Parts: sequence; C-alpha cells; structure tokens
Amino acid sequence: MKALILVGGFGTRLRPLTLTLPKPLVEFGNKPMIEHQVAALAAAGVTNIVLAVNYRPEIMTAALAKYEEQYNVKIDFSVETEPLGTAGPLKLAEKILGKDDTPFFVLNSDVICEYPFKQMADFHKAHGDEGTIIVTKVEEPSKYGVVVHKPNHASRIDRFVEKPIEFVGNRINAGIYILNPSVLQRIELRPTSIEQETFPSMTKDGQLHSMDLEGFWMDVGQPKDFLSGTCLYLSSLTKKGSKDLTSTSESYVHGGNVLIDPSAKIGNNCKIGPNVVIGPNCVIGDGVRLQRCVLLSNSKIKEHAWVKSTIVGWNSVVGRWARLENICVLGDDVTVGDEIYVNGGSVLPHKTIKANVDTPSIIM
Repeated sequence: MKALILVGGFGTRLRPLTLTLPKPLVEFGNKPMIEHQVAALAAAGVTNIVLAVNYRPEIMTAALAKYEEQYNVKIDFSVETEPLGTAGPLKLAEKILGKDDTPFFVLNSDVICEYPFKQMADFHKAHGDEGTIIVTKVEEPSKYGVVVHKPNHASRIDRFVEKPIEFVGNRINAGIYILNPSVLQRIELRPTSIEQETFPSMTKDGQLHSMDLEGFWMDVGQPKDFLSGTCLYLSSLTKKGSKDLTSTSESYVHGGNVLIDPSAKIGNNCKIGPNVVIGPNCVIGDGVRLQRCVLLSNSKIKEHAWVKSTIVGWNSVVGRWARLENICVLGDDVTVGDEIYVNGGSVLPHKTIKANVDTPSIIM
C-alpha cells in the first residue's frame, strides 16, 4: 500500500520551534511527529510513503533515511515549487500514488491519534466506493466543517457544512483519508483544496464515506493544541499500561501521565506531573515543579522553578525560582533569568529574558 503525508510549508503556527526544525521533526512524546505516522503506516502494511513538502526538504532527508531502514518503507519527497493546497500535492505525486489500482492513504502531518489504518482499509474495501474519510466527534461543531450523512445511510456522505450556526451534526473531518487512484482524475495540477473541491465532487456522485475514529484526536499544529494533544497522548499511554511512562511509584511523579527519557536527570524534592514530557539529556534541579509541559532535549530547569503549560525548546535554560505559565513557547537555546516571570511568552531562538513578561507577547 501507499500513503501521502501533507507536510506543507514553513510551520508558522508552531513558531518559534519551527525556526530551528521543520515541524514534522519537532518531537511529540519524545519522537519526531512524523515518526509516529511512519511507524503506524508501516505497521498497517504501507511500503511507499510520499511526503508533500514546499519548504526545506533537504533538512528532512537525513532523518527520513533512518526511518526507511528502521520501518522498511520507501520514502519519496514530492516538492512543490508553489504551495498546491491540500489536493494539488496528490496530483503532483500521481506517478507513485496512481502506479497501480490499490488505494492510498492521505493524512495531514499535524494530526495525532491512534491511527486506525488497518480498520480503514477493511472498511473502504467493504463499501467499494472511491473514498473514505475519518471523522471525529466534537463538542463544539460550530467551529469546524461538519460532515452530514445521506438520510438512512450510516456512512455515505451527503454534504459538508462549514461552521454551522444550527446543529446539523457533530462529526468533523479528522484529516485522514483512504482514496482509490481514480480520485486523481478529479484533481488538476494547481493550487486546489481537497476539502472544498475534491470531496464535494465525490459526494455529489455518492462516492465518499466516513468512518468514526475511536479514541483521542488532535491537530497539534498550534502550541495550545500541541500541549492538549500531549495530555491526550499521555492519557492514551496510561490506558494501555505503556511501559514507556515513568512509574507513579517514583517519589517525584505527581498525578501520573509522565514520560521521561532515561537519560534525563531529576533533582531532589521535585513535583512532576500530571501530563509532562521530559526529553533526552534534560536536567531538572532540586525543588522544581513541572505541570502540563514539554521539555525538549538538552533543556535545563534550575532549582525551584515553576513551569506550567509551556514548551521548553532544545538547549534552553530556565533560571532559579523562575515561573513560566499560560502557553509559553521557548525556541532553541533560550535563557530565562533567575526569578523571572513569563506569562504566555513566545520567545525566538537564542534570546535571553532578563525582565518579566507580564502579558502574552512574542519576544524577538
């Protein structure tokens, strides 16, 4: 089987981290985001993966060569000279995706969930039509494009309603699809949207179905959603009894859902959790309080600091008695001084914060 991952461009929504690495290589749960997807696709029998990119593919080639070997897949880059939206990249990769009559997966690189690729393939084969999209139920459908089914049909899609004012349903497009190669005939090689052009044309012909996603789902392209997605991912690991999680019997684990790389060093009298990820070679000083946060590799939190709802970038240092909260993002190699307060600061790489940041702002 084959798959196309829509990587896209610069990753402005997850700045300042994407100033250092392309978004798919930013670690989520101590693994690059793209690795979660490659591993799940390979486990479902996918052997050919195409990455649709329009920004700095050369940085990703070395990382992905490693995954080719590790997961026994062939990874190709389809590089857009101009951004082609969400449908154009499928046409650009037609030689690979359309090389035989087997269906192919399409997914957005920002989506994190328990990828149900095997079940999707079975469901798609059973209904025999052109396409299947995964849908997830949400509490607030008015913020999204909602999927409406044909009357008296459990899966065939009738139409999409963008940000409905009145309730028409609570299932939304989760950004994961399986399509027959015939879909490529519906797409022109130009900037075009799969959601606004291709899918409506398929629904008109009665060729598009939906399948409900079980378990958690999150588009982690923005810092607040990256943190929310991390909480959902850690909860999922806890439910599965994953050995990757740090045992709640450790004296510093508070409230569970804590994932710590074995190379990290933890000081005395720390309180860590719930919902914390600590990357390789991080150093946590004595008396530190960490909650709902992600520390990327080689970062250092000094004594008695408080870090909550924050992503601490690679090689960054948070000073003694400092306090970070309210969706802070530190880029690569940022230093926050001792006793400094940062409220919702987004700090670009290689900066030093010497004064309090009282209101959410970008520090350049």
